[in-house]
Amino acid sequence: MNLQEKLVSGDIRALARLLTLAENNDPEATEVIKKLYSRTGNAYVVGITGPPGAGKSTLVDKLAKELRSQGKTIGIIAVDPTSPFTGGAILGDRIRMQDLYTDPGVFIRSMGTRGHLGGLSKATQAAVRAMDIFGKDYIFIETVGVGQSEVDIVKTADSVVMVMMPGLGDDIQAIKAGIMEIGDIFAINKADRDGADRTKIEIEMMLDFNETKDWRPPVSKVIAVDNSGINELMNNILLHRNYLQESGELEKRRSRSIREELLSLVREKVLELILDQSGKGYSVESLVARIVSRDIDIYTAAEDILNRIKN
Repeated sequence: MNLQEKLVSGDIRALARLLTLAENNDPEATEVIKKLYSRTGNAYVVGITGPPGAGKSTLVDKLAKELRSQGKTIGIIAVDPTSPFTGGAILGDRIRMQDLYTDPGVFIRSMGTRGHLGGLSKATQAAVRAMDIFGKDYIFIETVGVGQSEVDIVKTADSVVMVMMPGLGDDIQAIKAGIMEIGDIFAINKADRDGADRTKIEIEMMLDFNETKDWRPPVSKVIAVDNSGINELMNNILLHRNYLQESGELEKRRSRSIREELLSLVREKVLELILDQSGKGYSVESLVARIVSRDIDIYTAAEDILNRIKN
């Protein structure tokens, strides 16, 4: 059997192979997903984001176990930061979720960002599609956790859980740093620490300022390591899913996500066309050199690139 047939038949090694190909930007991964694209759209994607140290990995571990107790199959994509010097990633989430590795109904994949901004790996969307094709009921995406650059998760996930914790210092400032609008559900993890109630009140107050949304994000206090509050948090995720489905927002949200991904792919291909002009006696580097020497201005150079593409 080829990779496509193995994936459809439920071969877990085929899924792992496809994700590796996607991370390496191998055309074979694209071809497989193209042929099986009609099988996508069934998995529910939950993004888990928030500042470093908030306990996102432990929370994903507990939520996955809760869903497994209900007979659901789970895919987990844990995105870790990549070193700008060595290109390596710590991929520490594998350690924190090691209990799940023996569960045949759970597939975990750690991915390095490989320099991609926005909190997600470039191959994340391909990985989501691959796990969706494989038949996973829920797919969790745990982001790097770098604050304001987490906005990409909105373009990929159906529901976004924003994980906060007490003791971050200026909690309000952390909340206001562009991430407040990302969360559909808020979870205050490590709620046994001092300041958990104050953090909850501050988040509730910030949410009260936004009266334009039909969905009012719920705020839960959880202690993930003790499995405390996990049922309530899972229930809030399911409530949000029901709201999206009944209001028609799920289809709209996924349409926006596909539009963004489509434009992103087009931008990537256009950039490849621009950089692949060296064989025609023209290169971006030559234009850069002319701009540096003030032989040409940067705006005219940009117009020159666009005119070459048009022709």
